[in-house]
This record gives sequence, C-alpha cells and structure tokens, in this order.
Amino acid sequence: MGYISEIRKFVGHAPIMCCAAGAIILDKDNRILLQKRSDVNLWGNPGGAMELGEDIEETLKREINEETGLQIINPEFFTIYSGEDEHLIYPNGDEVFYVNVVYIVREYTGDLTKDEESEELKFFKMNEIPSNTTKTLKNILNDLKTYN
Repeated sequence: MGYISEIRKFVGHAPIMCCAAGAIILDKDNRILLQKRSDVNLWGNPGGAMELGEDIEETLKREINEETGLQIINPEFFTIYSGEDEHLIYPNGDEVFYVNVVYIVREYTGDLTKDEESEELKFFKMNEIPSNTTKTLKNILNDLKTYN
C-alpha cells in the first residue's frame, strides 16, 4: 500500500499536500504522449505521487513505467507547478494540493502498456490535443510554447 493510501486512513478526504513527478514524453516526431486518466476522465501527462524515501527522479521513472510501460532515459527538468492550479478534488472526495515536478523526456525504451489508472495512452501532435484535459496539462502546453 502506498504512502497516500496510508495517510488517507488518518485524514480521510481532508486536504493534503503531496509531491509528484510528471513527464512530457515526446516521440521522434515531437508528438506528446497523453494519458486519459480513469479517475477524472481527462487527458493529462503521465506521472504520480512520490513514495517515502524516493528521490524525485526515482518517482518519475517508477510512475512512468507503471502508467505507460516505458523506461525513461535522461529526463530533462522542465519546471515545477504548485498552488491552486495543482489543487484537485477527486471523484471519491479526496482533496490534494500537489507540488508537481515536471520533466521532458525524449529518450525511452519499451512498449506502451496502460495500467488501471489509464483508459488510453496516445501520442498527439501539438495542434491536435483533445479539449478535455487536466489543468496541469493546459499549463504545461502553454509553457512549452515558450520553452527552448
């Protein structure tokens, strides 16, 4: 059982803070990998919560492998998101304020395989992103426009 599940035993649905890592995974054609999340039914970038004792890159690698089946290589730090845009109330009532450390990933191995957190995994051209996306993904896409 993960850290968040253990904390929820004590605090129920009350707001918690959580550190997370996410990836902007780009293929050779500069398309972005998106995950249609089964919990909120929105498209977002893959990633997830840190477990006790992990460093942030370990979290990134573990979460990306769990959610996509990919093993990432040489992640490049992009930015950190926090505040109200990272406030989420899940359908079950759990409330979280994330500190989300996001990386760009251009190198990876493996085959795409989704887990129970994903309804679908798909690469999209930047001008063909679905409209039903997470707040975080909207911010990431906006910030990517000015990134070198």
